[in-house]
Amino acid sequence: MLSVPFDRLQECAMADLAFVVTALAGFALVAFTAKGVTKL
Repeated sequence: MLSVPFDRLQECAMADLAFVVTALAGFALVAFTAKGVTKL
């Protein structure tokens, strides 16, 4: 088994989730910006 305490593991999972959500939001923003620029 892992020797990492559950609290630390949960903290890492939350940090990973926050990173993924932020990355997806950034890519969505870039995609919408690119779509808007092509309309100009």
